[in-house]
Amino acid sequence: MKNNLTKRGLLTAAWCLSSLTFSSAQEKPAALPEGITKGASVEGITEYNLKNGLKVLLFPDPSKPTVTVNVTYLVGSRHEGLGEAGMAHLLEHMVFKGSTKHTDIPKELSAHGADFNGTTSLDRTNYFETVSATDENLKWALDMEADRMVNSFIKKSDLESEFSVVRNEFEIGENSPQRVLFQRVTSAAYLWHNYGKSTIGNRSDIERVPIGNLQAFYKKFYQPDNAVLVVAGKIDEAKTLALVNEYFGKIPRPTRVLEDSHTIEPVQDGQRNVTLRRVGDTKSLLTAYHIMAGSHPDYPAMAVLVELMTNQPAGRLYKKLVDTKKASAEYGYSRALREPGIVYFGLELLKEQSLGEAKKVLLNTLDSVAIDVPTKAEVDRAKAKLQKDVELAFRNTDRVGLVMSEYISLGDWRLAYVSRDRLDKVEPADVARVAKYYFKSSNRTVGEFEPEAAPDRTEVPEVLDIAAMVKDYKGRAVMAQGEAFDPSPANIDGRTKRIELKNTIELALLPKTTKGNDVNARLTLRLGDQKTLRNMRTISGLTASMLDKGTSNHTRQQIKDELDKLKAQVQFSGQGSAVNVSIKTDKANLPAVIRLVSDVLKNATFDAAEFEKLRQERLAGIESQRSEPMAQASVTFSRAISPFSKEDVRYTPTFDEQIADLKAVKVEDLRLFHRNFYGAQNATMAVVGDFDETLARKVIMDELGTWKAVNPYVRIPNEVKPVKSEVISLETPDKANAMMLAGFAFPVRDDDPDYPALLLGNYMLGGGALSSRLMNRIRQKDGLSYGVGSGVSASPLDKYATFTTYAMYNPQNADKLEKAFREELEKMRTEGFTAEEIKAAKSGYLQDEMVSRAQDPALASMLNNYLFMNRTMAFDADLDKKLEALTPEQVNAVMKKYIDPSKLVLVKAGDFAKAAKAATEQQPASSVSGGAKK
Repeated sequence: MKNNLTKRGLLTAAWCLSSLTFSSAQEKPAALPEGITKGASVEGITEYNLKNGLKVLLFPDPSKPTVTVNVTYLVGSRHEGLGEAGMAHLLEHMVFKGSTKHTDIPKELSAHGADFNGTTSLDRTNYFETVSATDENLKWALDMEADRMVNSFIKKSDLESEFSVVRNEFEIGENSPQRVLFQRVTSAAYLWHNYGKSTIGNRSDIERVPIGNLQAFYKKFYQPDNAVLVVAGKIDEAKTLALVNEYFGKIPRPTRVLEDSHTIEPVQDGQRNVTLRRVGDTKSLLTAYHIMAGSHPDYPAMAVLVELMTNQPAGRLYKKLVDTKKASAEYGYSRALREPGIVYFGLELLKEQSLGEAKKVLLNTLDSVAIDVPTKAEVDRAKAKLQKDVELAFRNTDRVGLVMSEYISLGDWRLAYVSRDRLDKVEPADVARVAKYYFKSSNRTVGEFEPEAAPDRTEVPEVLDIAAMVKDYKGRAVMAQGEAFDPSPANIDGRTKRIELKNTIELALLPKTTKGNDVNARLTLRLGDQKTLRNMRTISGLTASMLDKGTSNHTRQQIKDELDKLKAQVQFSGQGSAVNVSIKTDKANLPAVIRLVSDVLKNATFDAAEFEKLRQERLAGIESQRSEPMAQASVTFSRAISPFSKEDVRYTPTFDEQIADLKAVKVEDLRLFHRNFYGAQNATMAVVGDFDETLARKVIMDELGTWKAVNPYVRIPNEVKPVKSEVISLETPDKANAMMLAGFAFPVRDDDPDYPALLLGNYMLGGGALSSRLMNRIRQKDGLSYGVGSGVSASPLDKYATFTTYAMYNPQNADKLEKAFREELEKMRTEGFTAEEIKAAKSGYLQDEMVSRAQDPALASMLNNYLFMNRTMAFDADLDKKLEALTPEQVNAVMKKYIDPSKLVLVKAGDFAKAAKAATEQQPASSVSGGAKK
């Protein structure tokens, strides 16, 4: 049995068709057997359909002394699941092992002198036998095929012997580096579609496939409604049809529903490369391009293109490579498949020939076809060869079943004739157009085979006996357990000690026992003022990023090693007027970690080489974000709602400005900024967890208590800038996802009487996780967005609040999404929230807050911020009470008062041009001005 993967075989099979017709001298039957309907009749082949779904093609040829019976099942390796690679081909072998009535099929085939085979491909499996044209032979062949369609044994004992046969077939292929290279290139070209898997399968799946899986696969696909029977040769059509009905008609139509595969291979977005190293005597090169399905109108032009490139001795590749002795052989073939396939071009080289030089010539020759348009002589020569193959193939009626199997698998047997007619019409311009469209480097996968005398490979061991590994394992001592901590505001305040002294660092210390003696801390340095920080946005950010890149006492690597040794996670961040340090470690190591953090903050050296690496990293990061919808929308939205002057530290620069600023900064600017602005006289620090309070306080004050900045700190206020409501659309080509950001700023502080209602209202609108108005409508109901939501935040010190919303979506859904978004805002304003919604929101919001306070890192950050605000947790307790007391009337009035859609600044970024083009192309031809476009 073959797996039908010969280089020229597939190309030839795709064009096995004749324009000859056969006229039968017999009269057509006056009446069809009950349950059979007649279908199309084309050039001597007539289709009939049985009520159980079996399609029958009869092709009488009185000039032949033989008859061929072929059954094609519409199942191939494309239909295999995980762990089933090679199952379709293995099943092909198993069907020869016998069925209920035909227990020894090989013996019967021999007894009837049959020329037979079974073949498996990507889309189909077929079985045929050609026998002498006698009634007895025809009856036997039909009876045998009908019986093994649904009654094959598929026994475990047969599988145990046959899998080794199939494995040997696999091993024969493994001996050929060229065949292996073909498989590697194909699998690299396809990331998701099953066409990327070899029909022969892989060794482990062949060896280990459970018999139950094989039997289920057989019962699912080997059924009359998934098969086409072809009978060709010296037959009486009426008599043959009656026999077909006798043997196949009694098979019931299955009740299961077959679903075709739905995977669509994503567009390839760059050349992929494969290198194979095995023992061998010659070098090989193979390149592949994704192409259209075999039923596409352009497929004949692709077949002509392959032929004119590879025919010998006139083909372009032959002349460029073989004639010039850059390669010893060249070939090419396309795969006519039901779904988009691949075209291949390959070279064989002697060891002394240059693979690099041959590769360059091969790719240049393929790239140039669209420019150096094929001549009419080249196209006519290629067409003549293919048309000859078409004529000769169908002159052999014995092979009509095999030929038709290919077209049946494409979707319909009549495509054979349609493809032939299309071939006749191919012109040079069609060939050049197809080459230009498909022969692109971004659509190409290139594979190289370099012979190697002693390949050095890594064989990864299989999974070992896990049960044996863990048997009798006792583990270490149980980790120290933490206390049952009450995260209520009152308890937090009662447990927290605040040390607030003038002109030095302020502390909030909350000692408690934790699991594993865990401790978290948050430190903030506050720097400069609005005047001294002018034009310092980029410099301030880079200074914070360079802190842990080396000090006068530790190199960058030593800092990292020491933190690992101390089991600590420390992060430094900052920009503008603040530098933040987050610390996570354990009780024993906290003092040493604080000392190391102090060294980093005070003694950073700002090494020039490290700075240059950081600069390049930042430049690359900005460049990578230029075309990203989320980044584009974020920058544009920030600039729109906070339009500060360029020199203001609060200004949001464009991508070009960010790059220009980065390139202009010198390492000395960072050193100077550090000397002038860094100090702890306006710093705050909170420590939460398992620590020695007295020791922690002493270490912090010793290290940071007297560290002063040269320039004083004055808080920069938040300001609501007047802005106009607008919709800004940004094009981000070649991006599958789009981003929407919308919102505005308004004058509210977080102690404003309306703020609790704003928080709760936003929670219901879009602040809840998977349950909110926006989420329920845009994601759950309309299915337009993976992530959608809204947020309200307010400053504790200035009358400055923001309302923001966001959504990620397909650019084609832009209008639908914006419409749904605005409808939900309007519904909120006109109908408000119900009492039931508000009751559920109160419970959810207050529990969320409790969970947040129960997380030590979040609690440390909160206590740290509250030191700066001169605020205790009593504020949270009061806010919780106000939230609990809110009425529906209060919430709805506040939301209507502040959340006004007419104030929105809406920014959307995506590939909207591509989406608009796709929408136009999907319209019916009559709705497109000027007629339909190809």
